[in-house]
Amino acid sequence: MNRAWYRSSTFWIFVGLFAGVIFGGFLPQDAHPTSYKLFYFCSKGFIGLIKGLIVPLLFSTIVVGIAQTGDAKAVGRMGVKSLFYFELVTTIALFIGLGVANTIRPGALLTLDLTAHPSGTLAKPQDGWDIALHALPTNLVKHAAEGDILPLVVFATIFGIALTRVGEHGKPVLHFFEAVAQTMFKYTGFVMKLTPIGVFGAMAYNVSHMAAGQQGAAGFVRGWPAVASLLVQYARLVGSLYLALLLLIGLVFIPIMLATRTPVFAFLRAIREPMITAFSTASSESALPKLLESVVKFGVPRRIAGFVIPTGYSFNLDGSTLYLVLATLTIAQAAKVELTLAQQIAMMLTLMLTSKGVAGVPRATLVIIAATCDGFHLPGEAGVAMLLAVDEVMDMARTSVNVMGNGLASVVVAKWEGAFGTEREVESA
Repeated sequence: MNRAWYRSSTFWIFVGLFAGVIFGGFLPQDAHPTSYKLFYFCSKGFIGLIKGLIVPLLFSTIVVGIAQTGDAKAVGRMGVKSLFYFELVTTIALFIGLGVANTIRPGALLTLDLTAHPSGTLAKPQDGWDIALHALPTNLVKHAAEGDILPLVVFATIFGIALTRVGEHGKPVLHFFEAVAQTMFKYTGFVMKLTPIGVFGAMAYNVSHMAAGQQGAAGFVRGWPAVASLLVQYARLVGSLYLALLLLIGLVFIPIMLATRTPVFAFLRAIREPMITAFSTASSESALPKLLESVVKFGVPRRIAGFVIPTGYSFNLDGSTLYLVLATLTIAQAAKVELTLAQQIAMMLTLMLTSKGVAGVPRATLVIIAATCDGFHLPGEAGVAMLLAVDEVMDMARTSVNVMGNGLASVVVAKWEGAFGTEREVESA
């Protein structure tokens, strides 16, 4: 029998989501600093626990999956298929962002403050050679400490292939990593039970921060005029992104599901929890362990999910890629700079390459946006400062779409390999 609705983790995640909005609105940061610190602790503490389990979980899963496959050619074939799919979908995402930006023109009513600068120092973005060099593992401990996924995936892949070549001597090592993987699955289950608290903390923290600094009565009346005013001012930009992401889902993701005979509603139900977690925390990392478990239960073999999803976190961030071109054109429109079609195509080709390094640099999309603007003589720093006002609201949406896109990628590759449903792990009743 199915669990009662009040015992469903999805139900409690929604409770945490709405409770966070309410408590954050009633307890603005400046008037209730203690509550604000509690919200911060719940949010950052949960994400910290997630980050702590990602490296051992991914490493052991990839090594075991590849070693059990025992075929380096199969691993290479799966990698080529994954990268082809990633490039195809992210390119379509760029075109959708380009179309929405030119149709709705979200920057037309915005004004750039050319004296503004984003807080902090933006790192230098990576070019194609930097990304390739960055993917090569140099210091495993350093990569693990920094949560640098891509070189860890490369190292684990090569390690797993090497393990298949040592014969009987490799069996104790394989058994060790199998035990680590099984232990990490249980550990992940323990941490995932805290998801409603993490979601509550993330939403309350963000709403409390936005509600700070307002005069008037306590509660929602105190904080929400500022939030509403901000969203009205940026409504066209925020609405354009949400519309573009819905178009990506409706025109790309759903047709892919239909073409691969993937039940649409069953897939959405399978990944609803990691998507809600990603939306509320604006962190793809917070959803990664649960996404792995969800797609495996849906029918993706663990060896495929453990390879495709971590790789997709570097090469298949569909929501973030779409946002890059939309945000860059918004800055151009706000600066009253009309780019020709040829310039826009050149910009899109540039983003097609630089977007692959989104996960590898600090401040991710904002770094790429600033660098692209500089390359086309647009006010990049002032533009980034303008976007920061509503970046959190937009980040929530594009992050959840990133999670959905990577979950779908694992299903597509599994079906492409003819392995979908062959190792299905069904959740116990």
